[in-house]
Amino acid sequence: EVISFSEADYEGVRLPRDDPVVVTLLVELFTMKRILIDSGSSTVILYKHALDQLRIPTDQLKPVKTPLVGFAKEMVHPLGSINLFMIAGMAPCQTHIQMT
Repeated sequence: EVISFSEADYEGVRLPRDDPVVVTLLVELFTMKRILIDSGSSTVILYKHALDQLRIPTDQLKPVKTPLVGFAKEMVHPLGSINLFMIAGMAPCQTHIQMT
C-alpha cells in the first residue's frame, strides 16, 4: 500500500526540500519513535539497543556476510538480519508490512 503525505503535512515546510522524514511506527507491537526515512538509503538499520528494547535475542538474527560501508569509508559488520512486522498509519489509513 502507498504511504503518502497531503498538502496539510507540508504546512510550515519550505519547498523544495530533500530532508529525511522521521516517523513513529508500531514494530512487533512496540511503538518505535524517531525512525529516520531517507529515500537515498538502500538499507534498513536497527541498532542493537533497539533490538534489546524489542526483546529480540541476537540468536534470532540470520547471518549477514556483507559489511556496511559509511560515508567516511568505515566498515561495520552487521550482527545479522531479521524480518519484523510493522504497522504504519492509523485506521482506516493503515498498512501492515513485514520488513527485513
